[in-house]
Amino acid sequence: MVLTGGLKSLLPQMLRRIIRCNRLSISNTSGMAEGYKQANIVILHKSLADDFEKFCHANEGPLPLLHRSNPGDWKCPSLSSDSDIRTDCLQYRKYEHGVCTGSLTSLEEFSEQLKDMVTFYLGCSFSFEKAVQTAGIPIRNVEQNRNVSMYKTAVPCYPISTFCCNLVVTMRPIPESNLEAAVRATSELREAHGAPIHVGDPGLLGIQDLSKPDYGDAVCLRPGDIPVFWACGVTGVEAIIGCGAPLAFTHSPGCMFITDLKNDNTAVKSSREIPQVHCISQNPLHYTIVSAEAAQKIKTLETLIGIDPGDRGISHLQRQDELLKACLSISHARSVLITTGFPTHFTYEPPEENDGPPGALAIAAILQALEKEVAMVTDQRAMNLNKKIIEEAVQLGILRRPVPLLSYQGERADSALQFLCENGNPRRPRFDHLIAIERAGMAADGNYYNARKVNIKHLVDPIDELFLAAQTIPGVTTTGVGDGGNELGMGKVKDAVKKHIRNGDVIACDVEADFTVVAGVSNWGGYAIACALYILRTCEIHDRYLRKAVGFPQLSKKTAWLSALPSVTKEEKLLKTLVELGVRSGKTASLEMEVDGLPFYNTHSLMIEKLL
Repeated sequence: MVLTGGLKSLLPQMLRRIIRCNRLSISNTSGMAEGYKQANIVILHKSLADDFEKFCHANEGPLPLLHRSNPGDWKCPSLSSDSDIRTDCLQYRKYEHGVCTGSLTSLEEFSEQLKDMVTFYLGCSFSFEKAVQTAGIPIRNVEQNRNVSMYKTAVPCYPISTFCCNLVVTMRPIPESNLEAAVRATSELREAHGAPIHVGDPGLLGIQDLSKPDYGDAVCLRPGDIPVFWACGVTGVEAIIGCGAPLAFTHSPGCMFITDLKNDNTAVKSSREIPQVHCISQNPLHYTIVSAEAAQKIKTLETLIGIDPGDRGISHLQRQDELLKACLSISHARSVLITTGFPTHFTYEPPEENDGPPGALAIAAILQALEKEVAMVTDQRAMNLNKKIIEEAVQLGILRRPVPLLSYQGERADSALQFLCENGNPRRPRFDHLIAIERAGMAADGNYYNARKVNIKHLVDPIDELFLAAQTIPGVTTTGVGDGGNELGMGKVKDAVKKHIRNGDVIACDVEADFTVVAGVSNWGGYAIACALYILRTCEIHDRYLRKAVGFPQLSKKTAWLSALPSVTKEEKLLKTLVELGVRSGKTASLEMEVDGLPFYNTHSLMIEKLL
């Protein structure tokens, strides 16, 4: 028998010969023939081959197609010299009508049946292990002399004909400090599954227990390690099981076919191709991936909206990259709840100001275009006003359809949990993300104040309770957008508000959001969020991560997304509608700045053009 020592440095041709003679005392090919591509194998009847090839192209993350053979062709000169697919994998599995009926070390006894069968060679993550190690990152399963861990997920692949299954992933523990290096080392190796499809809590993929992999061995995480998941070619095995073919063969998971092709790491050429890793949630732990180019565009937006037209000192409230982190979190959300409304004109009817609703509707519009669920919650006394605003927004073409409008009274101790979750169950939240934009926020004394220290609590429903409750619900994140520090969510920067904002010691909101977007005018913050979500959705790296590398890119919908973005024309029409409904400017009184007779913050065409 040949022992494992030195196998990593042997050439593929020699390894295949040793495997062919059944002289290896190992159970998988991880770490063997370093720097060379390895392949998953699927062998099925020629009548199924065309559909399976389409299935591979529709799910290129888990099933990168290296080669498709002709029926009965046991050799593969494009991938290897002197190879025979009947003998050159460590172990095979036989499937009959979707059931595994045996493990084999050779397929030679099925040579007659194989004459009518086609072999698919699919990329394997073992191929990128050398690149990861070269980047100075440990491969834990190799260190522990174990097969890589493989798990079935709850993520459906894109179905083609009879091929319909869920994604299978590999998991490799990566030190947190090496996450970005691991992503960059693998992102260009598309034929080896490319960049990870998930980083963080396995439960977000539907994986319940890392110690119980569906294939391979359990691999131990060391302190500081983060579970990182790549799409896996064993997805092809699940596809074979699901289609119920009368006869099919695959490699045994972890027992790959070793090719003669070197794993050349293509040089990254531009910021569009350089991935960055950002943490968007601690509970559950969740990281996301975006291109450096897209991230920089959003950082530029953050700078633009940070202009302080009233010289109120908001620069002291700004926190770097909050817009980017907020929008990355929203990008992953399935359902979003938006709230707005600041009754600063307490002696008028209606008391609302016109900063907030336009930004809120801009966010709602892009969320609708991105096919996310979106709803709005407001004060009971303002339900009719907001219903009219939403109806007008639909008529003006700002919204595709009416946004569900809700109210919250907070009558019981569990009201917030009942509102946010089905039957009050924190494991079944109705919303993934809450956004407050120019929404009156509760101060430390329990009251609500406008910028002039006037208590307006009698006009404000306790929607803050929803944001406080969200802090206790795993998977629900929050964003606050404001321009003065007394808005809901600004509790994250309350110390700076008390120190640098006029009347801040009284008016500062005490309720925190996970992300705080500070803008010169809150509407600008809403416009920036809408534009940032568009930037993220058109980022190929982020799009691939969102869809878990299955299905097709969604860039064909780019025109629809673009049409949903805010514009000067849309804003002017909406502001005119607000005036007709009796809504007044909220910033003119405090800023005392006008341009051509209009409030300064309503005449920022240049600002919006820059955002777009």
